[in-house]
Amino acid sequence: MSKEKVLKLIRKYTREVAPELEEAPLEPTDSLKSLGIDSVNRAEIIMMVMEDLSLNIPRIELAGANNIGELADLFAAKL
Repeated sequence: MSKEKVLKLIRKYTREVAPELEEAPLEPTDSLKSLGIDSVNRAEIIMMVMEDLSLNIPRIELAGANNIGELADLFAAKL
């Protein structure tokens, strides 16, 4: 699966958790924090993406991602 497909999943679940972002473009350089996503919702988005991709990644490995593009890179590398 490509990084682009992973990004689509991250965007999909981000909008599910934060419907107010429905119209936001959600660029790879956007951080979840800058979009108003708190740590609880970030964890929820990550869990949803991992379930969708059938992955189980220790959260500490994902903590270094500064934006959704880097998060997508980390997921894509595990596929």
